[in-house]
Amino acid sequence: MDQIVAKPLPNVSDFNRPYWEGAKRHELRLQRCRSCGKLWAPHSPVCPHCFSEDYEWKKVSGRGKIATWVVFHKLYHPSFAKDIPYNVAFVELEEGPRIISNIVGVKNDELYIGMPVEVIFEDVNEDISIPKFQPVSG
Repeated sequence: MDQIVAKPLPNVSDFNRPYWEGAKRHELRLQRCRSCGKLWAPHSPVCPHCFSEDYEWKKVSGRGKIATWVVFHKLYHPSFAKDIPYNVAFVELEEGPRIISNIVGVKNDELYIGMPVEVIFEDVNEDISIPKFQPVSG
C-alpha cells in the first residue's frame, strides 16, 4: 500500500511572515523599497536595485502574464505524485517583478508566453495559503 506523503510547506520566519500573512488573507504582497520605490521578488533583506535596507510590504494587483514555464513529468518528491505532470511558471506581474508559481485551471499544453493570468490562493491549512495563478477570465 502506498503511503501518502504530505507536501512540504513554506518555512515561515520573522523575515517572510508579512508575505505569508498577506497570502492567508488572499493578498499578494511584495517588498517595496522606501528609498527608490521599486518592488522586488523573491524576498531579500536589502533592495536589489539600490541596496537600501529600508523597505515595506505592499499589496500588489496579482495580475500578470506568463514569462516562461516548464512542465514536470518526472517525480522528484513523492508528495507530488498525483500532480504529475505539473507546471512551474515565471509570472511577470503588472508591477514588474517575476515570481515562481503554478498555473492552474488550464491544460499544460494550452499555456503560452504572454498568457494573462491572475492570482488565486490555495488554502492548505488554517495558517498557509499558497499563491497560484489562473488564466484571466473573459
